[in-house]
Amino acid sequence: MDSRSDPLAALIALEGVGSAYAAARDGIDALLRDRGLRRTNPEVTVESLLRGAHASAVLEGSGSSLAEVREGGGDEIAAASLRVSTELLGLAPALSRTPLQVFARLHAVAAAGVLDVERLGRPRDEAAATRLRTVAEVLTGPTQAPALLIAAVLHAEVASGAPFASHNGLVARALERLVLVSRGVDEKSLTVPEAAHLALRPAYESQLRAYQDGGQAGVHSWLLYAAEAYARGAEESPVVAG
Repeated sequence: MDSRSDPLAALIALEGVGSAYAAARDGIDALLRDRGLRRTNPEVTVESLLRGAHASAVLEGSGSSLAEVREGGGDEIAAASLRVSTELLGLAPALSRTPLQVFARLHAVAAAGVLDVERLGRPRDEAAATRLRTVAEVLTGPTQAPALLIAAVLHAEVASGAPFASHNGLVARALERLVLVSRGVDEKSLTVPEAAHLALRPAYESQLRAYQDGGQAGVHSWLLYAAEAYARGAEESPVVAG
């Protein structure tokens, strides 16, 4: 990313990106409207968050099952992911106002009991702090980028940049879901992007490496992957998948 007035402008212009994100948004809107929103209730949101917590934990290295997560059990990573999912939606209103505080809170919740208290919510070093400030500017500054693309960039920046001492993947995927909620793509948090990333795990992990190491080509490749994943995340919703 760069520090221009709209740091995402160049990304929107990459070949195929605009159309991929428009198609992904259309698919999400259609699925939620036609197959979900008229018959949803808070329990469906809870189920979506549970499925997302489990998938995110597995991507972070957990061996716990969905049944264990549903019962509040499982290993440390699963417990951390479940704690994050429990607090997640309450942080949505603050994401565009005080994003650095949201980042810190997500990490503090995820890493509680694992890291020393003074390391909770704190970036690893000054370079990591600078990266987080740059990420925060994407959320507070003007941009013409669609919300899904913003979610994809935040996810990749935190997951590949690893600004915290631990649990960066959990924080990155939580931020992704928060962007979808706070920017009106999925206000009730019914889609499960984390489950899509798990279903597409080889591509997910390779595309994150591409984002980190591949320059513009790697960023381009990640963005196209993420658009596919968001469409798949709608299909993983409890209102669709049962």
